[in-house]
Amino acid sequence: MQDIEQSEWIDHVQRLGDGTVDLFYVDPPFNTGKAQAGDAGSYMDSWATTDAWVEWFGDRIKATIPKIKQTGSVLIHVDWRTSHRVRVLLDELLGEDRFVNHLIWRYGLGGSSPRRFARKHDDILFYCIDPKRYYFEPPMVPATSNRMKGQLKKATDVLDIPTLNNMADERVGYPTQKPLALLKMLVGACCPEDGLVYDPCCGSGTTLVAAKQLGRSFRGCDQNPQAIKVAQDRLALG
Repeated sequence: MQDIEQSEWIDHVQRLGDGTVDLFYVDPPFNTGKAQAGDAGSYMDSWATTDAWVEWFGDRIKATIPKIKQTGSVLIHVDWRTSHRVRVLLDELLGEDRFVNHLIWRYGLGGSSPRRFARKHDDILFYCIDPKRYYFEPPMVPATSNRMKGQLKKATDVLDIPTLNNMADERVGYPTQKPLALLKMLVGACCPEDGLVYDPCCGSGTTLVAAKQLGRSFRGCDQNPQAIKVAQDRLALG
């Protein structure tokens, strides 16, 4: 199954069958309070309050949970603005025992401040539906110790994957685009080879491209027609 369309998340998810999704990944707007803009598109990323954002997000998570298989997983990609609220929300909706990992995606780009430690990471909250049944294949990364030089080891919960700089070949000009290497790691780890990946805020389409390249089925949507055009073009190229 390969499907992508322009649609609002809560409308699109209603058309999915219950218990059909193996990996639900979403990188929603972060509520930065400003427009996110790039050469290939833009969108407004602002809610009146954090509570308003949590209400918007919570309604959509509630609608999505029934669509996930008992062996399925949930990956929520947020940052410092809302990660604490999202974790409490997921504990309430799924149960504290469904928590698997709080992943840190560490990167080098971005500004710094004389008033705080530089913010150089995003948060990816990993939950499951059934703690005894969820699929997971540990990703392997190059070891850095002298003892294991030249070998591979299991990835930790801190993911050292460079963000996209302005000269990156895969950059398409859509704001907040995430690197393909990050999504391929997550999809490969959390979705079986015959599984379905669902991304309802697909933006530039990186999640869907990762799923396609790894041989997984995918469904995605975005309410922004610019995002859908960018994602369709990327998928057409493979």
